[in-house]
Amino acid sequence: MILDQLIWPLLLVFAALVIGPYCLVVLDGLAARSFGLAQAQSVWISPLSRATWLLKQQTNMTEAPDQWGWRLAPALYLSLAAIGLALVPWSRDWVATDIVTSLVLWGSVEALATVVIFLQGWSANTHLTLIGAYRYVALGLSYILISMFVLIGVALPAESLALTQVVASQEELWNVLRQPLGLPLFLIVGLAITFRGPFNLADSTDLAGGTSADVSGPQRLVWEFARSAMLVAFSGIATTAFLGGWLGPWLPGPLWVALKMLAVLAVLAWLSRVFARITPERCVSLMWVVLLPLSFIDLIWAGVEALL
Repeated sequence: MILDQLIWPLLLVFAALVIGPYCLVVLDGLAARSFGLAQAQSVWISPLSRATWLLKQQTNMTEAPDQWGWRLAPALYLSLAAIGLALVPWSRDWVATDIVTSLVLWGSVEALATVVIFLQGWSANTHLTLIGAYRYVALGLSYILISMFVLIGVALPAESLALTQVVASQEELWNVLRQPLGLPLFLIVGLAITFRGPFNLADSTDLAGGTSADVSGPQRLVWEFARSAMLVAFSGIATTAFLGGWLGPWLPGPLWVALKMLAVLAVLAWLSRVFARITPERCVSLMWVVLLPLSFIDLIWAGVEALL
């Protein structure tokens, strides 16, 4: 009983937290190579080499930073990613945090991520990091609203806010087919909250690295690891909410979840390479004028489908 309800789920969460970011960096390297971008090393060794280099690098220190905030922000971001992974049901019984309001808890993870990202930029006490922090906060509300609408949409057919019930409601038809707008919108939110590809505005090159412009050494390693881990958590929630979670023929449920998460990560890595970074002004327009109304249409679609 304890093995199935506690030990195995926690081991899977830990494995996803450790292996998932490595897989994401490898997939990102493969995506870069497919677009003709040269890689100095093998994509399999490159993540380990960079991690080793950052561990040996000297830690930078700005003038009069908020010491506690600056050091805690990367760890808090990583903790939020771990909480998100703990909500992913690997099978009907293997869930580290099986609560009836797991979708609400995930929504709070996204909201708290905004606070932590702002803390990362504000606590360094330099102007470029602060601009990156304010830039993210200016956009963060639109990300959260889009995610909220599409996740309410998957809760309607399940008649529950528990992710296990959301998976169970997809036994006849996955939500990716039932609500075709939901998954693309949720993946865009994932890229935005981890500021990757076209939505890399908080840590962008025009701000010399934005919220992490003055971060180096092990602290930078934790920040980059946390960003990757948060995208892994997003892939887990997307797998659960739209791709049927553990449902699938022949293979064990946890293996299906892992394969679907890898497929989602591969798509996200490709999307982050194929689209150029957009300007903050265009991002605001895209979120509030295009994507937010589309998420509301997705919610209406889900409500009508649930009533029929």
